[in-house]
Amino acid sequence: MIATICRKAHFNAAHRLHNPNWSKEKNIEVFGKCNSPSFHGHNFDLEVRIKGEVDPDTGFVMDLAVLGALIRDEVEERFDHKNLNEDCPEFADLLPTTEYFVKVIYDILKPKLKKGQLLHITLHETSKNSAEYGDWD
Repeated sequence: MIATICRKAHFNAAHRLHNPNWSKEKNIEVFGKCNSPSFHGHNFDLEVRIKGEVDPDTGFVMDLAVLGALIRDEVEERFDHKNLNEDCPEFADLLPTTEYFVKVIYDILKPKLKKGQLLHITLHETSKNSAEYGDWD
């Protein structure tokens, strides 16, 4: 039997969208207030979905408490109350957009899963804006 589980998490982080290869004017034109030199923050909501075979002995795809600890240790501890541009080496060469951020989280979590388990991440930057990345649509 194949099933999908979902665990949610919440954390806060700040960032600035700024392309150093562009002029100040172009950065403001493209990124608007998200280009503020003083940065700005978001209350991120994260959804981690894992699809896989249900273990007949436990009835689990994965123990949700184990998944919660993995998210806490690998994502929340790493990014909560951080400036993505300045505090997080994952963004040394990446704009900290939600699209890149969701892929960064996927790349952190995917190697921690069992072989054959599929991963799908949804990252909500605001109540209106989110990005998704994963092994299925």
